[in-house]
Amino acid sequence: MGARVVISAFDVLQFPLGGGHFSAYLQYVHGLRGLGCEVWWLERLMATDDPAADRRVAAELSERLGRAGLPDRLIVYTGDGEERRFLTVEAAEAEAVFAQTDLLLNFNYEVHPELLSRFRRTALVDIDPGLLQLWMNRGDLAIAAHDLYFTTGETVGTPAARFPSGGVDWLHIRPPVSLEQWPLAQEQPREAFTTVSSWWSEEWAAEGDESGWYENSKRASFIEYLTLPSLAAVPLELALNVDEGDGEDVALLERNGWHVRSAEEVTATPADYRAYVQRSAGEFSCAKPSCMRLQNAWVSDRTICYLASGRPAVVQHTGPSSYLDGGWGVLRFSTVEQAAQALEAVHGDYARHSAAARELAVEHFDARKVAGEMLAAALGSGDLAASTTRD
Repeated sequence: MGARVVISAFDVLQFPLGGGHFSAYLQYVHGLRGLGCEVWWLERLMATDDPAADRRVAAELSERLGRAGLPDRLIVYTGDGEERRFLTVEAAEAEAVFAQTDLLLNFNYEVHPELLSRFRRTALVDIDPGLLQLWMNRGDLAIAAHDLYFTTGETVGTPAARFPSGGVDWLHIRPPVSLEQWPLAQEQPREAFTTVSSWWSEEWAAEGDESGWYENSKRASFIEYLTLPSLAAVPLELALNVDEGDGEDVALLERNGWHVRSAEEVTATPADYRAYVQRSAGEFSCAKPSCMRLQNAWVSDRTICYLASGRPAVVQHTGPSSYLDGGWGVLRFSTVEQAAQALEAVHGDYARHSAAARELAVEHFDARKVAGEMLAAALGSGDLAASTTRD
């Protein structure tokens, strides 16, 4: 048996119809399992006043994990310290799993230090590059000490960063995609370039000392490209998570030529999400304003699913990258005119861009490669070899 790894996920329980959000964590699971690791899923549930309803929510996630190939490996808890309660396993079983785990990969920035102390080795995984470091630097988040710190932001901790490091040394990884779970799509795609996104997150960010607050939602970025459909060579479609109050925005998008669909209807499960991506001609997407302001070189876990499927991506430029600017498979833009030109270029030589997209995923984002690099950094070759012989 390989190393035992626990993945501490964030907010999957609270977002049951977010197939893309769930899928992002599953890529790490698939990569680790592809290396022979035993993987457990750990998540905190914000408890309600209805314990039976809380148990049903946990049971639903257990079923979803079972369909994804991870049966009976879920630990859901509520509260912390003496108030911690386990919903899917007995406390003694949970503690035994923790004690025999080689590595905790923690995506939840607010895991309690006492819970972290249960594990031999812990690694924080930063999927909010730039913002997380600012939150740490300002003291907005009191992140407990970990043994290692991984980041998906290519500029984090480098001279190219426009933000502090947060006081820790960061190890760079790339967001993973399972090439087995995301094979090269064989069916003829639709004409539309698509993406899946939240629309109005009511999220705001601040520069430096919290002066200069700005709206940091996908809505803020997409509105700047409102007129793009009139210039684009291909149809553009957004699968959005929208609230009841977003009707005016949806109508505005549609009047300007965007096709708008409900994300919950087309991407509720990982299988639905994969089907939607692979039926698309490619991805067109904007990023949150913080990515451009901070130049964090962020690339979406969703974008790499398009690439693995052989679907090219036209995405907003988020900072200098050593692997995103080769000119094939991924084209990045900073203006409406550049976006239109990029879509036309991909449409005009689709076969070459499609092949290049898959090649990028294989070379840079293969989940097994990413998982192997993380294990080697966290456990070392000697510790890793020892863990693979554990009963």
